[in-house]
Amino acid sequence: MFTGLVREVGRVSRLERRAGITVLEIEAPITVRPGDGQPPSIGDSLSVNGICLTVVRIAGTRVSVEATSETRRVTTLDNWGVGTTVHLEPSLRVGDQLGGHFVLGHVDGTGRLAGLQRRGGAASMTVTLPRALARQLLPKGSIAVDGVSLTLDEGPFADRFTVTLIPHTLRATRFGGLAPGGRVNLELDVLTKAAGNGRYAAGSEQPAAAGTRTTDAGRRARIGAPRLTMETILAQGWSRGTRNG
Repeated sequence: MFTGLVREVGRVSRLERRAGITVLEIEAPITVRPGDGQPPSIGDSLSVNGICLTVVRIAGTRVSVEATSETRRVTTLDNWGVGTTVHLEPSLRVGDQLGGHFVLGHVDGTGRLAGLQRRGGAASMTVTLPRALARQLLPKGSIAVDGVSLTLDEGPFADRFTVTLIPHTLRATRFGGLAPGGRVNLELDVLTKAAGNGRYAAGSEQPAAAGTRTTDAGRRARIGAPRLTMETILAQGWSRGTRNG
């Protein structure tokens, strides 16, 4: 698990594809030799542009990870090559500060940079995404873009969203150098997804149509107070024979 706070921007120094496995070697001096933390070990998880990958080799200031063909299919990895810059974040350890939001490193899909508008030292970044993902976004909620924890705008989210990048984020990430049309990995907030799946499975609420707003008052008027019944419990995946202890 990660928090979406980038440790450093690394650079792919070698990329090899063999038998359905992609091996990436990344120049990552701060990640490999942190001055204020524990260095990674073989077998540890490492977020690479938001993808949870396993460390398989460490040599000098370089770290190697492996990815499967399925990872290549659902992420932007197929667009990477030698020289590609990537966001790196080691996995959380017990006692670490949680500064962003819960990020699993399980990419939900990809989007494309629609525009980056500079506003003084900050910037407004707009990303297009599939409508199926856009319907699950929550105004002022969290999203991980290439592994970076960011706050969504107010919507509505038809097929795009906008986030604000503060000067520090622009300096600490690769976003300032992205060209329009460039692909990015997207992971929706796991807590928002869990809450949404629970509501829809129970039949208490259906997702609003893309491009529409739903107020709290309107939602309460439409669905009323939630009720706990055997039907809703079973709809959540519990069986009649499930017991504690």
